[in-house]
Amino acid sequence: MNPRERRAARHQPPTLQADTRPRRRHKTPIVEQVIDTALEVIARDGYEALTMRRLADALDTGPASLYNHVVNKADLGDLLIGRLCSQLTLPTPSADEWRHQIRDVCEQLRDQYLKYPGISAAAFAMVPTDLQAVRINEGLLAILLTGGVAPQPAAWAIDALLLYVASYCLELSIAHHHSPHDDTTWVQDRDELRHRLASLPAAQFPHTTRHATELTAGDGHSRFDFTVTLMINGLTTH
Repeated sequence: MNPRERRAARHQPPTLQADTRPRRRHKTPIVEQVIDTALEVIARDGYEALTMRRLADALDTGPASLYNHVVNKADLGDLLIGRLCSQLTLPTPSADEWRHQIRDVCEQLRDQYLKYPGISAAAFAMVPTDLQAVRINEGLLAILLTGGVAPQPAAWAIDALLLYVASYCLELSIAHHHSPHDDTTWVQDRDELRHRLASLPAAQFPHTTRHATELTAGDGHSRFDFTVTLMINGLTTH
């Protein structure tokens, strides 16, 4: 099989044996090694630093050999996101706890993304085909439907939530990897930012100057928690 055919084979659903028990389709050890090595590069230097050539060098092989197993960087991104999704635990959907369950899955995904700076960029504009990524979509959909959310808003809510989680993590990764000599690093200093906002002409920016503290507030993942909760609570149920 050529690389594209092998990629398609990786994403086929499990087949059923005569006894109806699912038979798992494993990625080849070489593909698993590619994923492991790529994650090591990203953890050390960030997703932007990952190229097919650099990955081939880290694997002590040539790009041509790498392309025998991975079609391109987009295919690699699909594999990487799938690996992170495999680390997530899905709850048994509950009509009483569905909001908490959705938040928990989003938090798990956030924590996985933040282990590998910038990796959430691979999730943008990606149609999930890796079975682990599809597993997460399936799990989120099951939770929302159990909670009484209609299928269409449930489907769009999943898209919006996953997009927000990826965006949030990418922004943090960019902010945390600014050079110490970058002129924009002052933005990360909350006191400096609050002072700059409060010092604006009050006549021109009355609300910004008055609420500079609120505009710059938030510790840890408090903004993340607020936004995800806001999105979930905005869903109407039957």
